[in-house]
Amino acid sequence: MRRLLSCQLLSLLLVAIAAPALDNSGQSGQSPSSPSADATPTDTGAATTPPATGTPSVTVTGKGPPLPKLAPDKFTQCYGVNNINGSASDSHIGEEATNWESTLICEAELARDTRIVIDKCINRDGKSAPAVAIQACTELLDGAGWVPGSGSKLLEGHDRFYPFVNRAMAYYAEGDKRHALDDYNTAVQVAPKRAQPYYYRGVFYAAQTDGAAALRDFDTALSIDPKLVAALRQRAIIYLRQKNFSGALADFSEALRLQPKAAALWSERGYVSLVQRDYESAVKDEAEAIRLDPKLARAYFLRGAAFGDLGNSPSAVSDIVTAVNLDPSLDHYVSTKGKTASIALPPL
Repeated sequence: MRRLLSCQLLSLLLVAIAAPALDNSGQSGQSPSSPSADATPTDTGAATTPPATGTPSVTVTGKGPPLPKLAPDKFTQCYGVNNINGSASDSHIGEEATNWESTLICEAELARDTRIVIDKCINRDGKSAPAVAIQACTELLDGAGWVPGSGSKLLEGHDRFYPFVNRAMAYYAEGDKRHALDDYNTAVQVAPKRAQPYYYRGVFYAAQTDGAAALRDFDTALSIDPKLVAALRQRAIIYLRQKNFSGALADFSEALRLQPKAAALWSERGYVSLVQRDYESAVKDEAEAIRLDPKLARAYFLRGAAFGDLGNSPSAVSDIVTAVNLDPSLDHYVSTKGKTASIALPPL
């Protein structure tokens, strides 16, 4: 969709974009990509890529330290190596006394190894190669994942969906869609009453442009957790693509009710208004997005488009130039032909 601009706006725009760009080093003007896990509530846990920790970098190429193995008998093996028989007390003649020092050493070693494997599966710092994440998640699922001192596994029951989801993401990053979908399906089977597995599988389907399957999963996720903002946002985007503007506005509005300080959501709702030619509403929503995040380039760009359609050429030029300075890639959506300039709306 392109919007034609006046000759006056064209001349102003060409001069402004040709001028030296402002110094925006360190600024991130781009709006966030499709929500991963951080867009979902805190309850999404491991699958939401939590904050980074200081665990050592591990690769599967042999150039770095090997990924620890979480075998079911890891603690027993460790204790057998470290244990030195204690002196038997009078009440334990002929029996081997427990070596508590060895027990503590092995519990600490297993806890450390488990933490390393979890961090690599979660890929919380975004630095693990997909192959490393796949290996780590597989280790969590196939190994014991045993919690020292508890006698139980780290991930049991419904919580096992976390490594399946993270491994699916890693498979997808490698281009292995078949194994990715297998893991998403397993995550849903493991935790059928949790909203997050449906949400992540819905995101996968949406990326394959299977809108019907994606909508089914987002609907299910929201039936379980109506406050899952990430699912509301993704469903709104699908509604928009299907030209179901009322549905898109309703979902964006509900998401904003739940997260009123999310600048990207204000900008995206403004996008829907812009497509519907409700330019005044678009300007208001983009202005709120800019107030909340003055570096959100797309909000300036969309407000500039709305100003252009309202005939406010100076404001349109100012916003578009600001947007391009913050995010030079937006320049691709501005084109000229003769004395006419047009703006294409970047996709959500």
